[in-house]
Amino acid sequence: MLFKRNPNGLDLPYPSEITPQEIYTGRREFITRMAATAAVGSVVWEMANREAFAQTAGQKLAARANVALSTDEKQTPFKDAAGYNNFYEFGLDKGDPAENAHTLRTRPWTVRIEGEVKKPLTLDIDSLLKLAPLEERVYRLRCVEGWSMVIPWVGYSLSNLLKQVEPTGNAKFVEFTTLADAKQMPGLRSGVLDWPYVEGLRIDEAMHPLTMLTMGMYGQVLPNQNGAPVRLVVPWKYGFKSAKSLVRIRLLSRQPKTAWNDMAPREYGFFSNVNPNVDHPRWSQASERRIGESGLFAPKRKTLMFNGYDQVSSLYTGLDLKRYF
Repeated sequence: MLFKRNPNGLDLPYPSEITPQEIYTGRREFITRMAATAAVGSVVWEMANREAFAQTAGQKLAARANVALSTDEKQTPFKDAAGYNNFYEFGLDKGDPAENAHTLRTRPWTVRIEGEVKKPLTLDIDSLLKLAPLEERVYRLRCVEGWSMVIPWVGYSLSNLLKQVEPTGNAKFVEFTTLADAKQMPGLRSGVLDWPYVEGLRIDEAMHPLTMLTMGMYGQVLPNQNGAPVRLVVPWKYGFKSAKSLVRIRLLSRQPKTAWNDMAPREYGFFSNVNPNVDHPRWSQASERRIGESGLFAPKRKTLMFNGYDQVSSLYTGLDLKRYF
C-alpha cells in the first residue's frame, strides 16, 4: 500500500485524509443540520458537556490491579481519554461524544448472549458486574487513524462470560451488537454507517485472556462517551474493534458482517490487528501520535506489532497478515 506525503512536507494527514471522504462530507452535513435546527448556544453545549462527565462522578468501581497484563507506560490524562473519542452514534467530531452522550440511559440495561451456545443468557449490568472479580488493566489503545492512548480499564476477561453460556462445537466467531436508539443517539441520523454498529472476533480471539468485557476506566464506571455501561476492549487490534454500549453477543458458525469492514472493506479488514507493516490505503501505520503528549506536533512514536501484545502472535501462526489485515 502506498502512503503519500502531504505537499507541506509534514508527516501529518489532513482531516479529509484521516477520515473517509464520504464520512467527512456526512460530518459537515450533520453539523449543518444540527446548527440549523437546534437553537442552542455555547453555554448550553458547555452544560451538556459537563453533564456527560458528571454522570459518572463519584461512581467508583473497586478492582484489583492486574499487573501482569498491564503496561507501565504513562497513562493518558482522564480529560483526554474521556474528551477525545470516536463514537459516531453521538456525532462525528472527536468532542461530540462528550458533549452529546448525556442522552444515553445506562440503566436499566441488559445484554443478551445467544447463538451457538447451550445456555443462552440475558444479564443486566449488575449481574455482569458481579459475574467475575473486577480487574484494572492498563492497556495501550491504538486508533486506526494514527493516534494512541494508555488507559486503565476496569473489567475482566470476556472468556468468563462466554464460558457461562457453554459455546457449542459450531461456535467459530463472536458477533457484538451495540445499542442503536435514535432517541438517545443523535448521531444515528447522520447515516454514516449501517446501524446498529456490529463488530466481530474469531472465538479464539474472544477467549484470549487479554480480551476484556469492560465496565469502567480510571477506577470509575465508564463515562457514557466511552461506551457505557459495558463495552469490549481488544488491545492488540485497532480501536474500532472494541465495540461500545453492547446489547447483544452472538456466537456464530460463520464470520459476521461488521460495520467498517462492510462499509469500506479495502480500508478496514475484519481482523484489523495493529500492524506497522500494513498501511491504511491513505496513510501510514508505521507511527502514531500519543494523545496528551505536547499537542499535535509532538514527536511520533513507532507503532508496535500487535500494539506490543506479542502474546497473541500464536493466534495467527501461518496466516498472511497482509492479506488478512
